[in-house]
Amino acid sequence: MLTLNLIREQKDFVVERLKIKNFDAASLVDKILELDAIRRDTQKNYDAILADINRISKEIGELIRSGKKAEADAAKTKTTSLKEESRRLAERLDEIDKELRSELIKLPNLPHESVSPGHGAENNVKVREGGVIKELEETALPHWELIKKYDIIDFELGTKLTGAGFPVYKGKGAKLERALINFFLDEGEKAGYKEVLPPIVVNEDSAFATGQLPDKEGQMYLIGSDNYYLIPTAEVPVTNIFRDVILDAADLPIKTMAYTPCFRREAGSWGAHVRGLNRLHQFDKVEIVQIAHPDHSYEALEEMVSHVEGLVKKLGLPYRIMKLCGGDMSFTSALTYDFEVWSGAQKRWLEVSSVSNFESFQANRLKCRFREKGGKQNRLVHTLNGSALALPRIVAALLENNQTPSGIIVPEVLAKYTGFNIID
Repeated sequence: MLTLNLIREQKDFVVERLKIKNFDAASLVDKILELDAIRRDTQKNYDAILADINRISKEIGELIRSGKKAEADAAKTKTTSLKEESRRLAERLDEIDKELRSELIKLPNLPHESVSPGHGAENNVKVREGGVIKELEETALPHWELIKKYDIIDFELGTKLTGAGFPVYKGKGAKLERALINFFLDEGEKAGYKEVLPPIVVNEDSAFATGQLPDKEGQMYLIGSDNYYLIPTAEVPVTNIFRDVILDAADLPIKTMAYTPCFRREAGSWGAHVRGLNRLHQFDKVEIVQIAHPDHSYEALEEMVSHVEGLVKKLGLPYRIMKLCGGDMSFTSALTYDFEVWSGAQKRWLEVSSVSNFESFQANRLKCRFREKGGKQNRLVHTLNGSALALPRIVAALLENNQTPSGIIVPEVLAKYTGFNIID
């Protein structure tokens, strides 16, 4: 959520920057500033009445001590009237605050100055690429055929147990999935991330604080009887660890990671381009989160990008890093890099990670601040997160790119976790 101070002081800047996200903010910003002016006038009147009540209350005591009963009674009557007015103004302030907040949360985060305009993925900018795209045999199979051939992932059984988009991992498929999770966690620990194992259901406050509500409620599974949400990503519970917390600047950055299953309704098209593991309702992911000092958050972002790049390199996957244009960015992000890996049999790039800096947008909702040594005022932290990594499309690419006539070769870095080096 953008701060009111920013909107007040840099109205034109806010409106212009949001155009990069193809968001016309002019009328909304005007409404916010109008409500803010009404709130401040109402607050001024409320404070003045409270001051009058305090002043008259002191005068009543003096009048009583002086034996001026009639004047004291008149003052009491005046105080009663003022208290009623203060109650009315307090209720009005509460109404205005709620209306102001409901308008503020409609504004997306400002894109970083380096973000280019654009309408979608076709306007994203390639930062760099790596790895070698191997030419597969003409008989190479897509992963949804390979998983049947080697009996390692069962979509039909998942449909029986739950529904479409909930696969069952079996045998070497289950071990490969677990190997990837452990590999990502071990690599994260080497990079200084502390592992947590959070709940996979969250309350409304948590979903709001990281921006899932009210923007993405249609994409989340709601446990209606308890009003809890199944998490779409570990970003939600992990970042909310720091909700309503004041940190010390000396402790920043705080680096946290978590493995969780993730749940997304994924409403929309389910055509050929999303077959198999390309899009699921439930999937595994390791998420990395940083709570950073505002002066160093973009250094932290580059460090996170390098970490994810190191993972795909060690897995031997051809990849490219895309810097998202304004029109392809999320509501909450200030700058996002997407990682895509090459899927040999599908002959297409698959997105496997987004690494983003949200600057103070989430922190303002979280009310997460830090204190500088000797600083006069607490400041909002910057929050960052990234997939390191989401597993389904990584598995799809590994299966397709590493298939041979004798079986699917397991990357060397995973063999120590799986206990085997080939799926046959």
